[in-house]
Amino acid sequence: MTALFPKKAFIVFEDKNEQILSHTYEEFSGQVRRLASALHGYGIRKGDKVLLHLPNSMDFMISWFAITSIGAVMVPTNILSTAEEIAYLLEHSETRLVITEDEYVEKFTSFQSQLNGLFLSRSKGSQAYGVSLDVVIKQHEHMKAFPELSSDDLAAILYTSGTTSKPKGVLITHANYVFVGEIMSMSLRLTPEDRVMIVLPIFHGNGQYYLSMPALTVGASIAITESFSASRYFKQAKRLEATVGSLFAAPIKMILKKEYDSEDANNNLRLIVFAQSVTSEQLQIFEERYQVPLCQLYGMTETVGTPLINPINGNRDNLSIGRPNIAYNVKLVDENGCEVEDGEEGQIVVSGIPGRTIMKGYFNNETATNETLRDGWLYTGDMARKDPASDFFYFVDRKKDMIKRAGENVAASEVESVLNQHQAVFESAVIGMPDEMRDESIHAFVILKDGYDTPSEELIDFCKNKLAKFKVPESVQILTEFPRTSVGKIQKHLLKNYIFEKREEMK
Repeated sequence: MTALFPKKAFIVFEDKNEQILSHTYEEFSGQVRRLASALHGYGIRKGDKVLLHLPNSMDFMISWFAITSIGAVMVPTNILSTAEEIAYLLEHSETRLVITEDEYVEKFTSFQSQLNGLFLSRSKGSQAYGVSLDVVIKQHEHMKAFPELSSDDLAAILYTSGTTSKPKGVLITHANYVFVGEIMSMSLRLTPEDRVMIVLPIFHGNGQYYLSMPALTVGASIAITESFSASRYFKQAKRLEATVGSLFAAPIKMILKKEYDSEDANNNLRLIVFAQSVTSEQLQIFEERYQVPLCQLYGMTETVGTPLINPINGNRDNLSIGRPNIAYNVKLVDENGCEVEDGEEGQIVVSGIPGRTIMKGYFNNETATNETLRDGWLYTGDMARKDPASDFFYFVDRKKDMIKRAGENVAASEVESVLNQHQAVFESAVIGMPDEMRDESIHAFVILKDGYDTPSEELIDFCKNKLAKFKVPESVQILTEFPRTSVGKIQKHLLKNYIFEKREEMK
């Protein structure tokens, strides 16, 4: 797109202090070529892994494209990861060079020998260990000739968050990135006049898959904020002239909890896509307050694109996760892999070509790859049902979040849905815990709306009136906030630890 739009703004970045930096397509390409030359000078070659440990920034974007342009492999990581977590990722990914910033240098200093001294710091290189990325870029000329690459070559390893096991490295090829750019630009009806806005961490697939690559595909612009701010989201959207956004359920709920500013409705956003559960009431309030339509979709790091999405044009049901996207076949299957009848619950499986329309596999994990990719289908581990009348798919729960109670299957999301109907409940999370008598017991956690002081017993009675006896939670814990991942997913394994600790205290 550089040849078509050399002087057009490609990336506009706003940091935490509301300082704005922008690069045209031509300027961005020049920075990428300089860093590519520097990486090549450091001995980084095709197939070498380069770990990015950066917040949302212009440098993240430049590094991403510089790494992949020379055939190396980007390994983006969460800046909230601990040194112990980073140690695993460094070793497992076989990283040869790290790009981070001064604030996080200490996480890596014990790995100097492993990295052979190859370490770039995003800031000014003030630490004794590390070289300034800014200086490196300025000192190098544009790379003149790039190595020959194949669309099947590996471009990135995106690690999924590990809760009950170590993170798995999802293998993404150059073809995957091109494919997702094409399919998502069509799905979102992007044009060169659009400007997508990334507020969620770019190390996650969301910003890469749904916004960056589609924008690049059609010659649109990208607005990036250093981090998500519920109170500033729409003000940033207006300031950065964004037209399309992407959120998860948690950020939507955070925005709704902030004091409403009617000026926020004066924005240029024509669409916000989102994932994960939001109530009907929250959907209505959000769209009415901010005058922007929402569109729920379904995807995961492994599927690359979104196998299911609500229609951009025509009727949509944002309580559903949509209908099959044009590039995917989707079906629901039982434990034996047989397709279930419409209306019945089944695991979502997605057809695709590994390394093209879905992930190539998991890095150095053949067992997990074979469990997930079977006979041309990707087994997601997510449960859903399909409405026979509308063909919309409705998310039920993660397969691992299905609770087995006295021989009955209980979807945590069903109990959460009932709790969320209570006038005092803002958000809920339900887990299953081992139980000697009934396989598992059901425990709920809720965040109350401002101004409410509702006792747990009232919430349990509320469930008794709406749920079968075996689905009613044994306990309801009132919390002020939930432990979450960097993209807002509730960390239910930490909630389980809470119950374990309570049980220990009672012994």
